[in-house]
Amino acid sequence: MAEAESVIGTPETPEAAGAEPEPSDEQVGQPPRGRRRIAVLFAVAAFAYALDLVSKMIVVAKLEHHEPIEIIGDWLRFEAIRNAGAAFGFGEAFTVIFTVIAAAVIVVIARLARKLYSLPWAIALGLLLGGALGNLTDRIFRSPGVFEGAVVDFIAPKHFAVFNLADSAIVCGGILIVLLSFKGLDPDGTVHKD
Repeated sequence: MAEAESVIGTPETPEAAGAEPEPSDEQVGQPPRGRRRIAVLFAVAAFAYALDLVSKMIVVAKLEHHEPIEIIGDWLRFEAIRNAGAAFGFGEAFTVIFTVIAAAVIVVIARLARKLYSLPWAIALGLLLGGALGNLTDRIFRSPGVFEGAVVDFIAPKHFAVFNLADSAIVCGGILIVLLSFKGLDPDGTVHKD
């Protein structure tokens, strides 16, 4: 009787029940989930960075020193602007500080990537990384000099600041992070409720 109770009281593992355990990612020849999420992060970052870089090259070659191009009447136009400051042209005297902040953001995202198991977080951080790299490239390589370069902005909605695709990626990534935080989803894939 005691023997029967001990058998009934112990939960069966899949192996004990004769069922095959589910194969891990490594056993089926797939990269682990964490590595796939990191790959998504860097793929999104590379796409956002490339799009920003190409758009700025076109703007500098075709639009700078020319009349703005109206896209939707006077509500949206493309107009080449060099911005030494942050968003809305604020802080033009602190270009070096913005460069350091962008570099710090890139380092933090690279360190956080090691603990990344959430696909939405991978996309959000990829957008932030791509945008930060896009604007950092301008800060380093554009005039007036290294770490003091002016960012190329060209998307000019009516009654709003002129911005670029890197800024858009940063804002979209930031909004996604806020939404994920409200939902309680952490970068490591765990969900918590406060």
